[in-house]
Amino acid sequence: MSASSVELNTIAVEARPVQQSRAKPTKPQPLWNVILVDDDDHTYEYVIRMMQTLFAHPLERSFKIACEVDATGRAICATVHKELAELKQEQVHSFGRDPLMARCAGPMSAIIEPACGGGGGDDDAGDRSAGDDR
Repeated sequence: MSASSVELNTIAVEARPVQQSRAKPTKPQPLWNVILVDDDDHTYEYVIRMMQTLFAHPLERSFKIACEVDATGRAICATVHKELAELKQEQVHSFGRDPLMARCAGPMSAIIEPACGGGGGDDDAGDRSAGDDR
């Protein structure tokens, strides 16, 4: 083909200005504490396994929570938005009985409470999220 026989096809494109969304910034959701409640019918091993499985806490943090719930009767497992706190509470209630404790009849209990001042206890920032369900 010679250069003179090549036809160029052109497409006309109309440029339109992009309209920016002027949505109002969303307010951060209030934070809630997921609190594990002691009942003396579960072993440290059970609490540690539950913390690692449901909350993705490392061994050291899981052990610390087990010690705190044993010593004080309650321990904050996570500080998250309310919907995730309710999910985590249900997961604790569904975790099952402790196979290492003969008298254990079922799972541990957890409650949720508003986190005062937007934070809770010694919780780390890794527990706070709008969708972090580790």
